[in-house]
Amino acid sequence: MTQRLTAHIASLEAMKRYPSELFYRGDLSLLDRPRVSIVGTRTPSLYTQQMTERIAKALARRGVCVVSGAAMGVDALAHEAAGADNTIAVLGCGLDIRYPAINGALIASIEKRGLLLGQFNDGFRATKWSFVTRNELVVALGEILIVTEADPGSGSLRSVEFARKMGKRIYVLPHRLGESMGTNRLLSEGEAEAIYDIEHFASRFGKAAGDDLPKDAFFYFCQGMPTVDEALERFGDKIYEAELEGMITIRNGLISLR
Repeated sequence: MTQRLTAHIASLEAMKRYPSELFYRGDLSLLDRPRVSIVGTRTPSLYTQQMTERIAKALARRGVCVVSGAAMGVDALAHEAAGADNTIAVLGCGLDIRYPAINGALIASIEKRGLLLGQFNDGFRATKWSFVTRNELVVALGEILIVTEADPGSGSLRSVEFARKMGKRIYVLPHRLGESMGTNRLLSEGEAEAIYDIEHFASRFGKAAGDDLPKDAFFYFCQGMPTVDEALERFGDKIYEAELEGMITIRNGLISLR
């Protein structure tokens, strides 16, 4: 069931105007995680498909929530690779509408295990301007923006404009000459940074962890290698329990994930 979101989302202050209404279906706790926005063309090359999936999976292993717009192509690949329980889909229509229909099953799984967000009441059907509105929200939710493939004049480059105005860092994949000319132009003009090593890039968000490790507040805290005193102040004896369970190591007064 669609519900109105009343909680304030600090990152949305970067938008031209904070949304007058926000609606959701699913797990709001995903808003408490580190978030990265991934967008791109609806017709990605095989290379882009593979790299998009690798990036989304590398981020998800570190507990980072992937945000995208549930469109065909790069959006759907990013959602699927991250896993329905680790992704936010922003829709350009009412949350009761499965659009595009080809992604209906994906959107339904995100509603059940992840989070659907939007600015439109149930029953609202997508228009050209509502997609622009959706794109701005996708960009605002992420700490950074990744564009894995885009041609000049595409909607993904409109997302880049939003990111630039919000002061967010923009990352792209390196492509061969004549391919993904929109992102190649961003690189040549110094408006974006290239991702050359996916694991190294993802490591800025912390250490990769196995699926059996809960991605909770304690997990994110330990990603920052806090001191023992800082951890005791916030989590008490939980740090010693985590050490006994093999979740963390304590060395030279610093805590890190195993």
